[in-house]
Amino acid sequence: MKQAKLSLLYSATLLAFMGSANAASLKNTDVEFGGYIKADVMFSDYGNGAPDSGDLSRQFYVPGTIYGKEGNGNQVVDFQARETRFNFKAATDLDGHSLSGFIELDFMTHTDGNERVSNSYSPRIRHAYVSYDNWTVGQTWTTFQNPAALPENLDFVGAADGTPFVRQSLLRYTHGNFQFAIENPETTVTPNQGGARITSGNGVVPDVVARYNLKTDGGASFSFAGIARQLNLETKIGATQIDSSSFGYGASVAGIIPIGKDDLRFTATYGDGLGRYMALNYINAGVLDANGDIESIRTFGGFVSYRHWWNEQWRTSVTFSGMQADNDVALTGTGVNKDAYSGYINLLYSPSKPLTFGVEYMYAQNSKENGDDGDLSRIIFSAKYVL
Repeated sequence: MKQAKLSLLYSATLLAFMGSANAASLKNTDVEFGGYIKADVMFSDYGNGAPDSGDLSRQFYVPGTIYGKEGNGNQVVDFQARETRFNFKAATDLDGHSLSGFIELDFMTHTDGNERVSNSYSPRIRHAYVSYDNWTVGQTWTTFQNPAALPENLDFVGAADGTPFVRQSLLRYTHGNFQFAIENPETTVTPNQGGARITSGNGVVPDVVARYNLKTDGGASFSFAGIARQLNLETKIGATQIDSSSFGYGASVAGIIPIGKDDLRFTATYGDGLGRYMALNYINAGVLDANGDIESIRTFGGFVSYRHWWNEQWRTSVTFSGMQADNDVALTGTGVNKDAYSGYINLLYSPSKPLTFGVEYMYAQNSKENGDDGDLSRIIFSAKYVL
């Protein structure tokens, strides 16, 4: 992303951002402002009736939100500039030690605005972290995910059902190609025989993640990640007190392989009890048995995306994505999500490096264990200007 360096005339802002009272530190500090403006026009066709205006599915593809609303029309159009984002970064050399801070906001996922008058939406924090030498603390991408491998799609995520996708608070240590992190724990559970998702914030054991990053002489890059986590639930359901824990784990491999000017991007993920780490929490991490104990749920998912450059200004990405869950329907019931698949093809044009116009067609289908399903066809037109 192209960044524009700010002048030291903004020293007061910098000092507030860095939390420093020493103006001399500015001599070794660079401040950058970045982000982009993105406008989307989306024509959508929901097989079972469109969700209401402002629903999350109307902003971008989220597995599990496309089953539709009976009685609503199938075809809708949405104009939005929600994905627009801005960020600040400050980097300082402290006598040979590297100190940096980064904060980024956008306007996605909120339903606090409306389309009747002002279309006003609140900003939200995407990233907010500080790095000191090899240590990083704050909110950013989970170490279990490789965001660099995501496809160049116009949809906000671009392969939502086939990729880990989590931002959260963490403490991470990087040593060469290795990364080790403890991250925020959160467990989602399906009640015995099905029902509304139970979200537990009771866990005191952080999720533990390790990752190895590899770059080859040919320009390819790969990542290999593993996660171990405690699934924990302490709550009261009706007259029954639940106090249960279980073990969850997962592994993910991702990569970018250059093919001439083109590239192939992929991610493959398998786990038992991954839950919210996969496909935007399409599947819960576990299900309660008749005794109130957590039984973890296995999932597998992945995507592959090929990007072809027609010339220096035109390019196309073709993406296939999907995931499946191994539900024990004797415990979950048959009303739970089973699998999700999506496909994308686009054409992007950049008359100059900061500016991109594009059109993309996507199709997604989700299904439940009882045979119910939902589908979404969407054409997206976008304009994006990188600051």
